[in-house]
Amino acid sequence: MSLPRCLLAALLLAGSCSRAEVVVIVSARNAVKALSGEQAADLFLGKAVDFPNGQHAVPIDQSEGSPVRDVFYLKSSGKAPAQMKAYWAHMLFTGRGQPPVESGDSAAIKRLVADNPNLIGYIDRSALDASVRAVLSIH
Repeated sequence: MSLPRCLLAALLLAGSCSRAEVVVIVSARNAVKALSGEQAADLFLGKAVDFPNGQHAVPIDQSEGSPVRDVFYLKSSGKAPAQMKAYWAHMLFTGRGQPPVESGDSAAIKRLVADNPNLIGYIDRSALDASVRAVLSIH
């Protein structure tokens, strides 16, 4: 994708981002009550492997191409989808990390996270319920 196309895609995404609200979630059984934007980004970018309380964290991604995924990464890391692909290609090539496992849409992510206190995911705020706890709002 050429630079002008990347910029256009980022601008279009940014326009749709203003209407979407994404929340980073953990299981209601997880002791973590809140995360900063930097802490969440570090977990999803492979720069951290534990929650702030020392508990192991396993980030899970929505499926590639998901608007919620695109909003999450653009707002949390400033990276558009093509930049995220490049980031993970570099991390894999250098042996410094693996991307989070892709596990579906907001409903699938919520079910997985609710059942496992070590998982962390992100969903559209409209899918939030008592089975999970929002630890960060991204809007």
